[in-house]
Amino acid sequence: VVRRLAFLALTLLGMSVVLFVITRLIPADPARIAAGEYATREMIQSARRELGLDRSLPEQYWVYLKAVTRGDLGRSVQSRRPVLADLSTHFPATLELSLFSLVLSTLVAIPLGVLAATRRGGKVDHASRVTALLGISLPIFWFGLMLQLVFYKHLSWFPHGGRLSSGLDAPSAVTGLYLIDSLIAMRGLVFVDALWHLVMPGLAMSGITIAVLSRMTRASMLDVLRREYVRVARAKGLPERRVIYRHALRNAALPIVTVLGIQFGILL
Repeated sequence: VVRRLAFLALTLLGMSVVLFVITRLIPADPARIAAGEYATREMIQSARRELGLDRSLPEQYWVYLKAVTRGDLGRSVQSRRPVLADLSTHFPATLELSLFSLVLSTLVAIPLGVLAATRRGGKVDHASRVTALLGISLPIFWFGLMLQLVFYKHLSWFPHGGRLSSGLDAPSAVTGLYLIDSLIAMRGLVFVDALWHLVMPGLAMSGITIAVLSRMTRASMLDVLRREYVRVARAKGLPERRVIYRHALRNAALPIVTVLGIQFGILL
C-alpha cells in the first residue's frame, strides 16, 4: 500500500506537469478569458499580473504547485469563487449520483451476466447482448431526455431534475450526500424524496456501466465455469446455485471488481 501511494504521488506530479504544459500550448490567452470578452488592454494586463502569468513558466508552475499542496486550487473563471468552494458545494451531489448509479448497475449487471453465462446461447444470453449493445450505443444525454419525456412529461412519475422537491429543506450537511444525511437526521420524507430524484439520472448514467459490467461478468464466469474445481464441486453433488455463486462467482470477481473501479471513475 505504501509503495502504491508513493507511485500515486509521482503519477499526480507527472499529470500536473503534463496538464500545465498543455494549457500553455493552447493558442488562447487565459488573461483575456479571465478579464472577460469586452475587457480593455489595461484590464487584460491587470488580470495577467493578478494571475501571475507575467512570470516565467517554471516560476508559474512552482507557484501553482505550492498553492495546490496548501489546498488552494485558485478561482473559477466562471463563478469567480474559489475552486475548492465550488467543489465542496457541487461534488457531494456528483458523488451521490455516481454511487447510486454504480449500485444500480451492479444490482442489474452482475445477475444478468451470471444468467447469460449459465444459459449460454439461450434467450437470457441474447437479451443481455442486446442490452449491452443498447447501453453502449445510446448517448447518455439522449437517454436522459427520453426518460424525462416519458416518465416526467407523459407519466408524471418522477421529477424532471434537482435533488429535492420544493418545500423540503435539505438535511443538515454532514457528508453532503442527501441520502446519508437524511438518515443521520432521521428525516424519512427527505430520504424518500432524494431517492425519488435520483432514479431517472441514475438510470441514464447506468446504461454504459450495465453494458460493460454484464459482458465482463459473462466472460469471466464462462472462463471460471470451465475450471476443474467447478467440475469437482458439481461431482460432489453440491446444489447448482451454490456452485455458481459460492465457487464460480467468487473466483470470477477479480476482473469484475476491477471494471467496477474503472467505471466508478468514469461515472464521476
